[in-house]
Amino acid sequence: MRSIDPSDVLRRQCMSRGAALALLGLWAAQARALSFSDADASAGLKAALERGAEVAVGLLGKTDGFLGNPKVRIPLPGALESGAKLLKKLGQGERVEGLVTAMNRAAESAVPESVTLLKQAVRDMSVADAKKILSGGDTSVTAFFADKTRTPLNGRFLPIVSRETEKVDLAAKYNAVAAKASGFGLVKKEDANIEQYVTGKALDGLYFMIGEEEKKIRKDPVATGSAILKKVFGGL
Repeated sequence: MRSIDPSDVLRRQCMSRGAALALLGLWAAQARALSFSDADASAGLKAALERGAEVAVGLLGKTDGFLGNPKVRIPLPGALESGAKLLKKLGQGERVEGLVTAMNRAAESAVPESVTLLKQAVRDMSVADAKKILSGGDTSVTAFFADKTRTPLNGRFLPIVSRETEKVDLAAKYNAVAAKASGFGLVKKEDANIEQYVTGKALDGLYFMIGEEEKKIRKDPVATGSAILKKVFGGL
């Protein structure tokens, strides 16, 4: 039986103690990194949401903001998209594309109207709202903005969308055809009116892009150049 060397035992004890101290040091460093106040957390979250809203509006509220972005580009709804393919084969492709372009241009014109309400929603954010966002998943930001601003923004977007779609003669025909298609269950009832359909899709695209920007901030807060964002999200 091999004898135990007292110096070997002592060395192992020192190594174990050193590892433990190193681990404690790491925990302490993590604790310090997370030791921001509730005020910091709130300010960081609001800064992230406001920045995300501004960037999203800037990306969408310009020419080709919707039309040139496949993630938010507004297509014809339901069975009408399939019908549009048939119209293209019958030589009506230019008119169909004209309607789709008008729909997306209407969304691009409406989105800048959202900035004031989006920022106000962030400033009025409650502690409960903040907890939902921080503990929620990838859709928590979208859910927050949709809950707080969808109804009032719908009212602001609709007149702008209506004005833009009226410029295209096919818009009135769309409503007539979509109404009949809705009766057969081929198009959702809420999509049977082009103005309401485009307004809804414009809002969906807006909230989606805000969520995308918020993900970027969480992933790389340093890139934002904001001290408070670095402090809060860099420590999470």
